[in-house]
Amino acid sequence: LSGSERRGNGGYALPVGVDIQTACLGLYCGRAVLSVNGSVETYGDCGVCPRGQRTDDNKICRECMGSPDRYDWLYLGFMAMLPLVLHWFFIEWYSGKKSSSALLQHVTALFECSIAAIVTLLVSDPVGSLHIRSCKVKKLSDWYTMLYNPSPDYITTVHCTHEAVYPLYTIVFIYYAFCLVLMMLLRPLLVKKIACGLGKSDRFKSIYAALYFFPILTVLQAVGGGLLYYAFPYIILVLSLVTLAVYMSASEVESFKDLLVRKKRLVVLFSHWLLHAYGIISISKLDKLEQDLPLLALVPAPALFYLLTAKYTEPSRILSEGGNGH
Repeated sequence: LSGSERRGNGGYALPVGVDIQTACLGLYCGRAVLSVNGSVETYGDCGVCPRGQRTDDNKICRECMGSPDRYDWLYLGFMAMLPLVLHWFFIEWYSGKKSSSALLQHVTALFECSIAAIVTLLVSDPVGSLHIRSCKVKKLSDWYTMLYNPSPDYITTVHCTHEAVYPLYTIVFIYYAFCLVLMMLLRPLLVKKIACGLGKSDRFKSIYAALYFFPILTVLQAVGGGLLYYAFPYIILVLSLVTLAVYMSASEVESFKDLLVRKKRLVVLFSHWLLHAYGIISISKLDKLEQDLPLLALVPAPALFYLLTAKYTEPSRILSEGGNGH
């Protein structure tokens, strides 16, 4: 390379701005900056970038100094909501109709996940701050750098796997770990004292369920983190619509009066509306408020459509009308 000077420590001294694209193979391989002397930087051998850095256009490892944008925070919020929603689902599933402990368990699960999120932000770089520094996500391959390790001679592989989307990939694992630890510290003591309406075998089933779904969520993030990053707004919309329809059907809600009979149904309805709004905001990113905010008016539309058409889709009514037709 023109303008390069071999150093005794095995690095290269190149003027800033020299294009060394041809000297460093691979999409994510780069040279770490060993030292800076004025306008001259000394680089190491081509390889993996240190944690918290990613390659620039010149294949130099640069420290991530940016901040997550709005869409990144929405993604992290979605990943943080997953264990909370699953906690609430299994608490409700196993609490039983006669148990009065469900509400306290719901509050405890919210407390666990909230504290875990705060602690995760505090231990992330910069430590002690709720702000985090990050690298910008440019494309889907940034999430799967392990698939782009080059083999110059088709025999030897240069391993350049690093977190190009720092810290969006690993921060989720850290959050799940704190959620699991806090759950194991707080929930068993709470359930043992207040879950008097449940048998001994059913009392801890919601905790056992969490011991199953946390590993599943971890594998989901490890394998499909990049796919979730781009698809989570649509996943939220679809799941909120499907689960709301299933809940209303199972609860035999056919009119507005049926919703007002039990406060729990209203809570479930408003929860689905919040999720639906979250999905709409994630898709639109609220880049243009005058165009995106009116979309939030569509949030109650699925529930209203269901309530207005439920009486026409009653299975017994359809069967009776079909019988009369014959």
